[in-house]
Amino acid sequence: MTLNAVIDCDLIVIIRSELNVMANYKPDLSCQSKFIPIDFAQQIIPGTFEYALSHIVDKHLNLSTFDKWYSNDKNGAAAYPPSVMLKIILFGYSRGLVSSRRIANACETNITFMSLSGDVQPHYTSIASFVAKMKDQIEPLFTQVLMICDREGLIGRNMFAIDGCKIRSNASKEWSGTFGELERKQAKLRRASQRILARHQAQDSLSEDEITHDLKQQAKLDKSADKIKEFLATNEEKLGSQRKPVKSNITDPDSAKMTTSKGTIQGYNGIAINDDKHQIILQAQTWGSVGEQQTLKPAIEDLKKQLTELGTPEALCEAKFTADSGFHSEVNLEFMATTGLDAYIADTAFRSRNPLFKESETYHINKWGQVFYKQMGSGLSFCIC
Repeated sequence: MTLNAVIDCDLIVIIRSELNVMANYKPDLSCQSKFIPIDFAQQIIPGTFEYALSHIVDKHLNLSTFDKWYSNDKNGAAAYPPSVMLKIILFGYSRGLVSSRRIANACETNITFMSLSGDVQPHYTSIASFVAKMKDQIEPLFTQVLMICDREGLIGRNMFAIDGCKIRSNASKEWSGTFGELERKQAKLRRASQRILARHQAQDSLSEDEITHDLKQQAKLDKSADKIKEFLATNEEKLGSQRKPVKSNITDPDSAKMTTSKGTIQGYNGIAINDDKHQIILQAQTWGSVGEQQTLKPAIEDLKKQLTELGTPEALCEAKFTADSGFHSEVNLEFMATTGLDAYIADTAFRSRNPLFKESETYHINKWGQVFYKQMGSGLSFCIC
């Protein structure tokens, strides 16, 4: 650019600013609604997850097991097709929508959900009922999907790895405790209710508002105590790996109170075993147990069943199997020794038994040191003392 051109550009800027000339852009109408004709078939684009999901459900899965639940050919309203319900539920889960209400809302507002469902817009109660009642019909579909993956050469059978993550449940951890703790909590609620009653008997001069408030509080305490009493009478106490009582939850008895890196939650251990070739998950379950040690044996037994259904039961003994230290325990080591698997489980006590580490300076620092975590502003710092 020449000097004259630079001067001309500067003059233009000066003239525009003096004349108060502003830039002119087209308006942003992204928040506007628009009535346009939609071809739902054109919204499911090849190469996307929703296209693969729709194709597999429609073309490859055998959904005949759902038919026995519906005998409404002559009486009753038409049911939502199982294929539609599976599409919107699985696609919703893949997008982090695990609530039936949110999936139902997406079927009314999101074009991809509308296209997958054929714009039938099922009510959230229908979605929740399908998930709750069709468990035995939905679970075998997992094996059918694995068979498709196997035909496509996606399962290598060279190494299997197990890992877990903690999942929060829709239950309050305040309603958790061993049976002994819950019994003490019930007695505490009863005593609090009796104190309110004694207050009324001792003070006749209470105002109407105070009486109404106290009666509501007493009813709430009695209701909570009755809830605990009913739970204790209709459920058995949960036992841990050492046959010791562990905490149960009144709202969600199958869940457990567990500690995570983000604090204590009421939830589940989600355990999955995957194949190393393309990270295909071969076995997955949720367990309401605090430790992962208790899940190793049943997970391997379920993996063996899956491989048998795939026609290669011998693959389990031929492949390597790995697990992190969360699965390490004497019980699990004894079980793995009986399976004949080429298994590798991280040992948290390895350094304390290996003489090579006893001469290591790092070993002695870690052995006698303590790690202190200190909250500093928005971050965490730690020091070894």
